[in-house]
Amino acid sequence: MATARGKSAGAKRTAKIPQLDWAEARPAPVVLISGPEGFLADRASQAIRDALRTAHADLEVHDVDAAAYTAGELFTIASPSLFAEPRLIRVDAVERCSDAFLEDAKRYVAAPAEDTTLVLRHASGQRGKALLDLVRGGAGSGVEIPCAEVKKDQDRLAFAQAEFRRLGAQASPGALRMLVAAYSGGIGELAGACAQLVSDAGPRISEEQVTRATEGRVETNGFKVADAATAGRAADALVLLRQALSTGTDPIPLLAAVNMKVRAMARVYGAGGANGALAKELGMAPWQVERAQREVRGWREEDLARTIDLAAETEWRLKGGSRDPEYALEKYLLVVASRGRRR
Repeated sequence: MATARGKSAGAKRTAKIPQLDWAEARPAPVVLISGPEGFLADRASQAIRDALRTAHADLEVHDVDAAAYTAGELFTIASPSLFAEPRLIRVDAVERCSDAFLEDAKRYVAAPAEDTTLVLRHASGQRGKALLDLVRGGAGSGVEIPCAEVKKDQDRLAFAQAEFRRLGAQASPGALRMLVAAYSGGIGELAGACAQLVSDAGPRISEEQVTRATEGRVETNGFKVADAATAGRAADALVLLRQALSTGTDPIPLLAAVNMKVRAMARVYGAGGANGALAKELGMAPWQVERAQREVRGWREEDLARTIDLAAETEWRLKGGSRDPEYALEKYLLVVASRGRRR
């Protein structure tokens, strides 16, 4: 899955405990949820709680703020009660933990309490590293769930695809691409969009359904412009561009959408082999490779190089280097479209 590629190099070097994908989250005496992707971390923590509650209806859940922790709090919560109910202790903000928490937690993981699951949430940074190294070294018989930020296009596509599978649905490659383009912010928003689409449209998601659901979003308009330009339809690209600009759309994300397609074309240019193997090598989905190969037909290597150079120049003009950024963007689209007409 997407997040498996995002495990930090430091965690790989020091970890002697199982490294689990967030979708494989399970209880253990100590669970370290590391990395900056809060949405995935919350999903993993929720899965652990649900698994424990399914097995133990009398589960006690305690939430601890490591930054505001006072000495002895962890041992008080973990100490056996009269009825010996199982416990889940969720500790947030370990990256901002107090000195008292750090000392107590290092003592605790050396001998975890029975029938207790301790979940440590560490977003990033060096604070608490000694504790993390202990856990990764095997203290507490724990597991780690790395939750790296999901930023790359192929990782966001893989996440959306996995979301639809989780919801018992399937989206076409084009629908996935449009949806990911439309929701380019946090993946929580993307996950919500997937759920809403399935609720509204059912288990088979098409490009038309995504278009209706995302109509008016800047990124979606950008990809319509990009599709027309790389297909060599200059007039259509300009009409779509002017429509987007007339509604107040900023030129920068429109340029970014075109550049994303041009970069994909440059990556597959001259590459041979099966789409599956090529996709793995380039870090792209097979359908992305196939589409980029189709779009790059008729382009020459020097044309791609000049277009990429022009893209950088256009971005500079859009960010203050020109008195007429809209004209600069139109000029760039015409260059891209003129290459696309050769196919």
